[in-house]
Amino acid sequence: MRVLMVEDDAVLASSIARALRAESFAVDIADNGEDGGHLGETEAYDVAILDLGLPRGDGLSVLAQWRAAGRTLPVLILTARDAWSDKVQGFKAGADDYMVKPFRVEELVMRLRALVRRAAGHAASVLHCGPLSFEAQTGQFQLDGLPLRLTAFEWRVLSCLMLRKEAVVERLDLLERVYEGDADVDSNSLEVIIGRLRRKIGTSLIETVRGLGYRLTGG
Repeated sequence: MRVLMVEDDAVLASSIARALRAESFAVDIADNGEDGGHLGETEAYDVAILDLGLPRGDGLSVLAQWRAAGRTLPVLILTARDAWSDKVQGFKAGADDYMVKPFRVEELVMRLRALVRRAAGHAASVLHCGPLSFEAQTGQFQLDGLPLRLTAFEWRVLSCLMLRKEAVVERLDLLERVYEGDADVDSNSLEVIIGRLRRKIGTSLIETVRGLGYRLTGG
């Protein structure tokens, strides 16, 4: 899962990014509204964290820009503004969730996961595909009821496939959600990750759709 964080407090942004990466998220950071607006319009993200008080374009303007451009990615506003009127403005502008600083990082992670799950069309928090299960709120995978140990890259690929199980996920779409924007990506890196996943969960669950991408199927 790939997160866009638009936050001008460098210390806070670094702290949040570190916590999210520890939970296997890929994180891109923009420290102003102009750059954040551009990234949100042009890059593929599963969810965005958006501050309201930003230089070079406030958060509400950025959110309105995304929605006017037809961007449907779920957006969580994270701000020090706690007035009811600010929350109303945020939701009217198209926000999906709203958190007030200070906050618990654990709650932020849970809310982000819930937003991504619901955006993918899943009401239940536990998803199943054959012998594989995914607890979307904790990020835990199990195979035949036993915990599955995954690297961050493996988790990002498998969670993306699981959220869209039985559907073909294009190769470029997977790559965009596995790597952060400044990553130096090797041309066959995705195939390497898929190969490692197949060794861990079995070769039959991840199907290669030639010329398109991959599909997670329970058979």
